[in-house]
Amino acid sequence: MIFYKEGVIMPDSISLHLLLESRYANLRPSERKAADFILAHPAEASQLTLAQTAEQAGVSQPTVIRLARALGFSGFRAFQLALVGEQARRGKHAMYGYDLGADETVASVPAHIVSTTIRSLESMLKYISGEMIEQCVELLRSAGKIAVFGVENSIVTCRDLCTKLLYLGLPCVFYEDCYLQKIVAGSLTGQDVALGISYSGSSRDTVDVMETARESGAHTIVLTNFRDSRIARYADLLLCSSNEQLLYGDAIFSRTAQIAIVDMLYWGVILSDYDRYAAVLDRSSQIICDKAYTP
Repeated sequence: MIFYKEGVIMPDSISLHLLLESRYANLRPSERKAADFILAHPAEASQLTLAQTAEQAGVSQPTVIRLARALGFSGFRAFQLALVGEQARRGKHAMYGYDLGADETVASVPAHIVSTTIRSLESMLKYISGEMIEQCVELLRSAGKIAVFGVENSIVTCRDLCTKLLYLGLPCVFYEDCYLQKIVAGSLTGQDVALGISYSGSSRDTVDVMETARESGAHTIVLTNFRDSRIARYADLLLCSSNEQLLYGDAIFSRTAQIAIVDMLYWGVILSDYDRYAAVLDRSSQIICDKAYTP
């Protein structure tokens, strides 16, 4: 299946959904409103007229036309044809950013994985603001103790975050054992920070431990994918990597977004007091320099 944009044949690997999200940050507020409606209701939008689309999105008809042109289409009709074409491909299994079907080949995997990873990161920019990262960094810098919580796939991200913060000299702990996580959460105080990581936001152990940390008086930071997830109830600061629910396979790309947010926090701490943290990193590197062979 292919669709046309300005007379150019677009391959399946470049989805309209990806195009919308990659251009989202450059759209006007009213155009973003129209884009939000289409992203949330692609099947419905593919069947609507220009007037109906504008009405459902709560914007003017010229706004919808401007959105189509901002995406590179000649007008609304060309845009809708692309949307219809994309919906026709939905008989396959939906993974994050592309459809996986039995007709796919192993040789196509590299292109799919790279394009989907790029898309997931671009999408994340809709939900992560510089101001939010600044607030999280300030909490982490001033914490008496930083306790990181997570299970299953999020353990990789938890380890990475804890390692980076320790390299910067921050008092961070992470235990994989859920019993120890609960004990640590119960010992936190108002001087401490609990940071919970759960892609789904519904992992019982992580949700419960963040509830315990909140009850203990700790400041709480939550890194999840879904803004309305259960774990978000216990977040003073919420870092939402996306907000899109798909059929399955999300975990393949969830760690990419999570690690990117960890790097944002890491860089943010360094830049908050560059000379201080650069010196700490140098000392940490010197301490472990005997662990690597020299060239």
